[in-house]
Amino acid sequence: MEFIVEKIGMSRTIGTKSEAVTLLRVLGAKVCEIYDNGKALVAYSQGKSVNKAIAGQQKKYSLSKEFNRFATLKVSNKEVGELDVASLSEAKRVQVSFKTKGRGFSGAMKRWNFQGGPGAHGSRFHRRLGSIGNREWPGRVQPGKKMAGHYGNELVSAKNDIMSFDKQSAILVLKGSVAGFNGAFGRIQIIK
Repeated sequence: MEFIVEKIGMSRTIGTKSEAVTLLRVLGAKVCEIYDNGKALVAYSQGKSVNKAIAGQQKKYSLSKEFNRFATLKVSNKEVGELDVASLSEAKRVQVSFKTKGRGFSGAMKRWNFQGGPGAHGSRFHRRLGSIGNREWPGRVQPGKKMAGHYGNELVSAKNDIMSFDKQSAILVLKGSVAGFNGAFGRIQIIK
């Protein structure tokens, strides 16, 4: 089963062995259409943006204006209506998929953890990349060379244990950390 979640933030458990936990809010969603392969078209709320395509989907499935996003998820529902979150109560482990924090165009030291050069004594080589090639052969930069460029904003998946799930407030507590900024939207999939 899959669910759309919003990252609330991190906290710690209180006890003799304090552990870092991540709090996720499971979004209320509506199952619009169930497909044959066990997946379904699910509508959920994110922001206020609406265009003609979204308005058409809302009219087709008779949804309110707040449901302005659609996703295809594996669900336990047998019929359309509210997304069933009861399976999270018995779940032990989930796979969490979020986009990492976007860091824009970053240098090689930040992006690839390069050492850089000396800071003083007139070195004139501080945070630069250094050599990127060989000699006349191959006479080009090899593919995959670690250089400055766009860093972050990549989809990352990790497996986390479930500490607890409050069905009333739809708050899911996971052991350990999860990629992304607070307020980011992602997906979770029950593994066991």
